[in-house]
Amino acid sequence: MMVVFIGPPGAGKGTQCRRLVDLLRIPHLSTGEMLRAVMREESALSRWLASYIDAGKLAPDHLVMRIVAQKLQSDECKPGALFDGFPRTIVQAQLLDDYLMEHHRPLDVALNLQVDEEILVERLLKRAQIDGRADDNYETIRERLKVFRTQTSPLIDYYSKQGKLESIDGAQSEDQVFEDIQSIVMRLQQRA
Repeated sequence: MMVVFIGPPGAGKGTQCRRLVDLLRIPHLSTGEMLRAVMREESALSRWLASYIDAGKLAPDHLVMRIVAQKLQSDECKPGALFDGFPRTIVQAQLLDDYLMEHHRPLDVALNLQVDEEILVERLLKRAQIDGRADDNYETIRERLKVFRTQTSPLIDYYSKQGKLESIDGAQSEDQVFEDIQSIVMRLQQRA
């Protein structure tokens, strides 16, 4: 099963992906974690990438797709994958669709976690304290939310037009959000 998670920073995409891994037995592909791993390397690429990420901007589309495609070719991704933080732009969604169609593995669903901005800012500032993430300060959070509104939220319409969008209230309890996700996944599996 191929599942895309859409939602602003702090909506709970990573949390829900980690829970869904156990249910579906497919890997959680967090492009944020993959990109941070590249940034920890001492290279020109890592410094170039850091200039985008540290400013709260998105990494270039084709670079992110190359990293994702490389991961999708691994044996662990043969049964499917949970995409967390990818795609983030229409171009990335089109690149992913092209890749998946070329490999006869179409996307099953795009799960849209909806959360009010006030709650998101609160969650992200709390996460910054707990995880020590330098990229989660107030100014960067506001920039990341603006980037989501302008560049990522068009994915909601993109996947809706394909009939693949399912929206979930991400402000609910973590358990209730997961129950909603489980019911969507189970319905899709019964259809297949």
